[in-house]
Amino acid sequence: MIWSLIVGGVIGAIAGAITNRGSSMGIIANIVAGLIGSWIGQALLGSWGPSLAGMAIVPSIIGAVILVAIVSFLFGRNR
Repeated sequence: MIWSLIVGGVIGAIAGAITNRGSSMGIIANIVAGLIGSWIGQALLGSWGPSLAGMAIVPSIIGAVILVAIVSFLFGRNR
């Protein structure tokens, strides 16, 4: 479980860096974005590519980027 949280945090941090929203997100937000984004990405794209802690890395990052972009758009943070 701790491994999943660590991988989720890294995925969330990568998504924040890709969308330029990483500075406005905290550690908990990175973990949540990574875990929920992983679920979204694997639901939409399947689980192809390399996996860590049961999460397919590429679809997880794509799902987290989508999640961060949508949340940033809804809450209007322009940082």
